[in-house]
Amino acid sequence: MALFVLSLLTLSAISFTHADSGMIGVNYGRIADNLPAPEKVVELLKSQGINRVKLYDTDKSVLTALANSGIKVVVSLPNENLAAASADQSYTDNWVQENVKKYTPATDIEAIAVGNEVFVDPRNTTTYLVQAMKNIQSSLVKFNLDESIKVSSPIALSALANSYPPSSGSFKPDLIEPVIKPMLDLLRKTSSHIMVNAYPFFAYAANADKISLDYALFKENAGNVDSGNGLKYSNLLDAQIDAVFAAMAAVGFNDVKLVVTETGWPSAGDENEIGAGSANAAAYNGGLVKRVLTGNGTPLKPKEPLNVYLFALFNENQKTGPTSERNYGLFYPNENKVYDLPFSAKSTPVNDGKDKVPVKTPSSHVGGQTWCVANGKTTKEKLQEGLDYACGEGGADCRPIQKGATCYDPESLEAHASYAFNSYYQKNARGVGTCDFGGAAYVVSQPPNSWTMSTGNASFQQGTEMGLEEEDPAD
Repeated sequence: MALFVLSLLTLSAISFTHADSGMIGVNYGRIADNLPAPEKVVELLKSQGINRVKLYDTDKSVLTALANSGIKVVVSLPNENLAAASADQSYTDNWVQENVKKYTPATDIEAIAVGNEVFVDPRNTTTYLVQAMKNIQSSLVKFNLDESIKVSSPIALSALANSYPPSSGSFKPDLIEPVIKPMLDLLRKTSSHIMVNAYPFFAYAANADKISLDYALFKENAGNVDSGNGLKYSNLLDAQIDAVFAAMAAVGFNDVKLVVTETGWPSAGDENEIGAGSANAAAYNGGLVKRVLTGNGTPLKPKEPLNVYLFALFNENQKTGPTSERNYGLFYPNENKVYDLPFSAKSTPVNDGKDKVPVKTPSSHVGGQTWCVANGKTTKEKLQEGLDYACGEGGADCRPIQKGATCYDPESLEAHASYAFNSYYQKNARGVGTCDFGGAAYVVSQPPNSWTMSTGNASFQQGTEMGLEEEDPAD
């Protein structure tokens, strides 16, 4: 598997860093045949205020496009290169020369990820990892790049033998001596972070009968108390991270810092992928952004800011595996957002004039008086799918748009979908994630009657008409 999100309109005024808080970046994967050119992607990143990106290779066109962009970059040495990098120092000298030094300082490369989730690589590359990391580090020293560029390697949570409760976190015994200890020793000596890919989605999907969805999605919940140390956890990601911290402490490396190089939630999945969906993806990533930008660490490391790279920038249509693998993107390949996601811990409505969609706060509601309308730019299929859900399983009151009823005219899919979407949105107290329908809807703050799209005689229900009091947008 491989690791941002958005309700992205122009977020150029919103930095991905925040004083005394953690950092948020995005993974730019490219296993697809329909993505924008790298130059367009860089424009998109800059327009959204995204100033950190992680790549899975060192593609020339991408690194060239990122030059002088002000975006900090993590590049990767793919798993298939590990054997050669481990065996020959001259190989890594040449690799660093051609794939790193050539592009700096114009392209601001700040780290090299040596391999990705190597311990679960079917090519059995684990034995090559540490020596490859050491050789890359030596090459950076040779070219005087070791002060500005760090070396690490992303590990999956499957490297843990134990993760619950977090205080009992431990690495798999067969990995400790040959790989974990020497890797952590190198990270300590070079002041580098351990890279961790953590997905609460997988844990929830596999244990939905035991794990609360609200706990996985950063929503209000009763929390869980660690029986080993009494610490209370309000979300699953914190618990996963602290399990890694505990595992490192158990082998004598309590001082190595950590960065989450991948985390995310799929906006679609197969029937057996419990929890996959755009509403949950919006809730998870929105909650995560708020969680990171508040500046608090985990219960075990409360003073260390949480640094995260979201997975992923785009939906990637050539990824293999279940449907979820192709639906982690924050954007569709046409650069439209998959769902709304704020990049501020506070309410920060922003509009670039291209979209009518205001940025939503990560709170449990959208402040002020708002409505949900159909996105006329999406496909008819998406509108119909959303309409069917809202009027069916969603429980929206769609009687007024039945033939002969008061809101049947105008007889258009977009008008009917808007009515149904808004009914569902208001019924669910304008909650975050309740106005997306897979990108087929968005929130507006203007009264519907002022839109250019005619709504005929349909009377859109306002929040106050449904017993909802006006809310302060700053709440």
